[in-house]
Amino acid sequence: MLLLCFSNIVLAQDIIGSWQSVDDKTGAPKGVVKITKDVNGIYTGTVTKVTPRVGYTPKEHCIDCPAPFTNKRIIGLNVINGLQQVDASNYANGKILDPNTGKIYSVKAKLSPNGKKLVLRGYIGIAVLGRSQTWIKID
Repeated sequence: MLLLCFSNIVLAQDIIGSWQSVDDKTGAPKGVVKITKDVNGIYTGTVTKVTPRVGYTPKEHCIDCPAPFTNKRIIGLNVINGLQQVDASNYANGKILDPNTGKIYSVKAKLSPNGKKLVLRGYIGIAVLGRSQTWIKID
């Protein structure tokens, strides 16, 4: 019975919530993205905070981004769209926007067993040729 209760807690973990995005090159916090899920089970990630870093002044608008993101404020911008849960800890079929470069990548994600880390893999074409970031759950 105890094992059954524990397995339900593990399966109940989800990527919904606020996540601290972390620069994969420097390890510095970049901002906060709030992930929500709509009634169709599709996940969206919205920027709620941009973190200034030493030597970097954050942009306020998505200048180099394609339509419909062009010149939109970065705070409030949906940077993850279309992400779907594939199994208990894996998500795929989404798109992620890098507001600093204006590039849009395919994205897949994997939730850690404890639900505290989310590894996102952005790529063009095949995932092997992409880049990963680990985000930390903050709520």
